[in-house]
Amino acid sequence: MSAALRIAPEVSEALYSGAPVVALESTLIAHGLPRGRNLDVARELESVVRAEGAIPATIAVVAGEARVGLDAAALEAMALGGGFAKAGVRDLAPVMASGGSAATTVASTSHLAALAGIGVFATGGLGGVHREARESWDESADLTTLAGTGVTIVCAGVKSILDVQATLERLETLNVSVLGYGTDRFPGFYLADSGFPVPWRVDTPEEVAAVMHTQADLELRDRAIVVANPLPADEQVDPELHDRVLAAALAAAAEQGIRGGATTPFLLDRFHRGTGGATLEANVALVRGNAVLAARIAAAAAA
Repeated sequence: MSAALRIAPEVSEALYSGAPVVALESTLIAHGLPRGRNLDVARELESVVRAEGAIPATIAVVAGEARVGLDAAALEAMALGGGFAKAGVRDLAPVMASGGSAATTVASTSHLAALAGIGVFATGGLGGVHREARESWDESADLTTLAGTGVTIVCAGVKSILDVQATLERLETLNVSVLGYGTDRFPGFYLADSGFPVPWRVDTPEEVAAVMHTQADLELRDRAIVVANPLPADEQVDPELHDRVLAAALAAAAEQGIRGGATTPFLLDRFHRGTGGATLEANVALVRGNAVLAARIAAAAAA
């Protein structure tokens, strides 16, 4: 075990005994939800994982320590206190060396989870290839990290503000397996169907666990498995409203010259305001569903 990690006793005991553990990212809590609501959601995600018989391990950097499993005080400080930066993999060493605190992204959570020996991770959605990537080369570090990190990540696909087709092509090039859970279509975060198919379909946690075990037998332990879990159709954002808001947001971004790292926050803010908060509720619903499924997969893999 890496000396750079501080693993909560409950998580450490579960890993030692072979009990199911689910990693949870912290960027959603520190930066993705309104203050107050974020703490409620953080507690709820840990609760639903426990209800399925697994141990939750929310991951963040706290006062220079990479912590795998947060106690109540640390979770509350991150949600309500502010002062937590946003750290990808490249940011971990600088923020830790300086004694800082940071919420972890999909990429850095995946890295720290794998370092701790946790094989299943629940999040909202993956980062991917941005629409203007031909000019900007803007591609999320999530993709290359998953190409070298052996975790099974349960997500709701990628946000529709990204270039979904290019993201799927990159995942194929990087040899990252993509499984549609109960669907033949790749989900689009707020939408149950992004408009693109998935290469493989699974319908039970046991089928996912079988893929995990077979991948390990093939010595592909350093490759992630993406389990794309769509929102139920009755919980997704209305597709017509979604498309209308997306078109307006993209036009506004182009008009105002929004590019690079500023693009995603700009578009998501436009989505939140343009849908009357419907995207916020969809975000909470999908990450809750992903946490439940991840716990079931972790339990099946442990069994």
